[in-house]
Amino acid sequence: MQAETTRQAVSDVIRPNKRSKLAEIWRELKKNKHYYILMSPYMLIFFTFTVIPVAFSLLLSFFYFNMLEFPRFVGWQNYSRLFLNDDVFMIALKNTFMFAVITGPVSYIACFIFAWIINELSPKVRAFMTLVFYAPSISGNVFFIWLIVFSGDSYGYLNGFLMEFGFILEPIQWLTNEKYILMIVMIVQLWLSLGTSFLAFIAGLQTIDKSIVEAAVMDGIKNRWQELWFITLPSMRPQLMFGAVLQITGSLAVADISIALAGFPSVNYAAHTIVTHLIDFGTIRFEMGYASAIATILFCIMIGSNLVTQKLLRKIGE
Repeated sequence: MQAETTRQAVSDVIRPNKRSKLAEIWRELKKNKHYYILMSPYMLIFFTFTVIPVAFSLLLSFFYFNMLEFPRFVGWQNYSRLFLNDDVFMIALKNTFMFAVITGPVSYIACFIFAWIINELSPKVRAFMTLVFYAPSISGNVFFIWLIVFSGDSYGYLNGFLMEFGFILEPIQWLTNEKYILMIVMIVQLWLSLGTSFLAFIAGLQTIDKSIVEAAVMDGIKNRWQELWFITLPSMRPQLMFGAVLQITGSLAVADISIALAGFPSVNYAAHTIVTHLIDFGTIRFEMGYASAIATILFCIMIGSNLVTQKLLRKIGE
């Protein structure tokens, strides 16, 4: 009897709390209804073309589906096949992590350093240099340029230079030799990485209040490095986070560069990545359940990398 009375008392407390929370949410919606109305087209598009496909892909990863037959539930079979029986995926996983570990941090730091240096220039020079650094990321024929540089005959720029000065005696097949393919793709990826993150860092540096810097000098900031760590970086946390998300996504989702330079598939899968593996099973073999499992693994890796990056960025300026 006493237990029943206690349970009834707890339910009487919880029920009003739920009602009060719902009432508070409703009041918030009514108060800011104009903002939600303006956001609704974007949220509808985002939900339709991002949230629903991701959820559907996660569900489909537990099925066998070849686009012809009705999906057949197979449980964890796609994931066990992925990690236990798919040697090419393990190569792609290793290559992707190498891309992420090398090109991600290097390009991120390079974006900030170049943005920091260019921000110190005069406005006209800064605008010109910003265009110069950003141009490669929007250039349509960028792969064609690098194909000429690393051409496997004596007319390739790199082979011609090395043969002219006696470093090599015959042309090197840069894009068909598995020793060089991954390194070349990384170089091109780094060259292309000065894009949106670079612009975000430039914008963040422009918005720093100069009075904060002057006050910090009065409080004991002695050099530019202390100003960078205690003032500039903490003031740019939103831009730093935005740039980190872009760099992580870009380094983990490398595919176009690898396919354009090394072919599809590359020699001995030397430049094979998770995304190219996903393209192979999703658009060529039409094993959509297996491709969804690959996409889910990549999604989890990206989410985990972003969470780690957020924790590291919170420590800036501490």
